[in-house]
Amino acid sequence: MSNHMIAALALLLAGGTAHAGTLDKVMDRGTLRCGVSQGVAGFSAPDDAGNWTGFDVDFCKAVAAAALGDGNKVTYVPLSTTERFTALQSGDIDLLSRQTTWTLSRDADLGLSFVGVAYYDGQAFMVNRSVGVKSATELDGASVCTETGTTTELNMADYFTANGVSYNPVSFEKADQTITAFSSGRCDVYTTDASALYAQRLSLVDPDNYIILPEVISKEPLGPAVRQGDEQWFKIARWTLNALIEAEELGISMENAEDLAANGTAAQKRLLAAEADSSGGLGLDPQWARRAIAAVGNYGEVFERNLGAGSPLKIDRGLNRLWNDGGLLYAPPVR
Repeated sequence: MSNHMIAALALLLAGGTAHAGTLDKVMDRGTLRCGVSQGVAGFSAPDDAGNWTGFDVDFCKAVAAAALGDGNKVTYVPLSTTERFTALQSGDIDLLSRQTTWTLSRDADLGLSFVGVAYYDGQAFMVNRSVGVKSATELDGASVCTETGTTTELNMADYFTANGVSYNPVSFEKADQTITAFSSGRCDVYTTDASALYAQRLSLVDPDNYIILPEVISKEPLGPAVRQGDEQWFKIARWTLNALIEAEELGISMENAEDLAANGTAAQKRLLAAEADSSGGLGLDPQWARRAIAAVGNYGEVFERNLGAGSPLKIDRGLNRLWNDGGLLYAPPVR
């Protein structure tokens, strides 16, 4: 048996099929195929002209800028919760950037790898004010809308069982079906990640009639994912996310990235024109991080533009602040 065959067998025995060469395929194709939601305001949604915007969309653009030199070279593939993993496993998409919770079973059993946490979230509940409840513990006997194939179903069951609350689940495959059922009164409660509830509330006829209850019942670390078996592509995606976080800490923005590459501090210059020995392992030229930041800005700019006080959602950064500002965001050093 040749060394090549032995290496391939080792990969299979390790639990995953090799999908090497994603970078080459992306470059040959000239576009990054990025799996996104079917339309969640603030995260990934098309406008009337078909232009996609959002927090998850910006990560697609950052990876495209790093790998292809142009953040606009992205083909967006809208996917339901049940379609997203199959699309990645089959190679229909190169990257999944779609409000997906990083869990053990998904990381170990589905042939995909999460590249990091892009957004620290948690599951919550939304109700119409007319229901007259102020806490999830008051929802005994309520009908609850949710999506199939998500962690929300299990989290909801665990929470209500632990608190002695009876409920009737009403499940749908797609987010638009779920919110339509909730808004029409088919169910009393809508549960999903808190960030998605803020987004979906904007789509309701009178958003002020709906409240998000205070309980956050789970840890939902949301992050992009790639197929297992292609270490180079995994590292490109992971370090693109790290670069956006590190850029905020170093004070590098979309506007000043080019200037600081020449006139910044040693740390700023290192990130913006990474040393050849550190960027070469990614298969990219030393300016990969500079292109990603110039395309979408640093992490703080991406958050503020799509989700923060400057956006319609107006979500407080909370745990998504940098580690030195009371949050959990922390990137390994680029050096």
